[in-house]
Amino acid sequence: MPNQFHRTAMLLGRANMEKLLAARVAVFGLGGVGGHCAEALARSGVGSIDLYDHDRVCLTNLNRQIIATQKTVGRYKADAMRRRILEINPDAKVGAYRVFYGPETAAGVDLSVYDYIADAVDTMTAKLELVCRAAALGVPVVSSMGAANKLDASAFEAADIYQTSVCPMARIMRRELRKRGVAALKVVYSKEPPVKPQEEDAGCEEAGPGPRRRQTPASNAFVPPVAGLIMAGEIVRDLCMLG
Repeated sequence: MPNQFHRTAMLLGRANMEKLLAARVAVFGLGGVGGHCAEALARSGVGSIDLYDHDRVCLTNLNRQIIATQKTVGRYKADAMRRRILEINPDAKVGAYRVFYGPETAAGVDLSVYDYIADAVDTMTAKLELVCRAAALGVPVVSSMGAANKLDASAFEAADIYQTSVCPMARIMRRELRKRGVAALKVVYSKEPPVKPQEEDAGCEEAGPGPRRRQTPASNAFVPPVAGLIMAGEIVRDLCMLG
């Protein structure tokens, strides 16, 4: 009898759907990239998903974040995403953690329990901490590079960090990971040069505790989701060991 994953099973096969059901994946960062990644994983049949984000939904998130609606403004993103996933698949095991992952909190998160990690955080310190700890444990990671200040959604691709170019965030990650002895990292990045914002930053009052950017980057409804969906696709393909 068909269920909500019938169309996916037609494509991947029963054995691969069982792999996805048994998998446990963590998504760090539930913004425009991470939210779409998390939802795509849920819709693909991943059985256990843990969500990490310390922020609340802000009014300025409505232009691009899948969990952001007028009803969710002010709610913690991790809680809102958990509720959304369970509305898609009530049988999923979903953990929601209101935590800003970084050097100060990393010891409290056991990365070894995960089959895969999606890194959609947007601070360099947090990304490096997450990637290096996962690498030491042998846990695979796909990491999102810069998705803000861009207009060409078709420019995103998956590649090893040491094969990237143009992207400013990827340049810093290459340098810092080389220093730390990390030999490889799958990333989703774009070669589109950053676009200069046309308006000043209006800020966001609903964000939770944690570090603040010097300037909030500009974004839109169609670029970050593509990066998140590519990340989810890479995770599904790798968990199923598809070419």
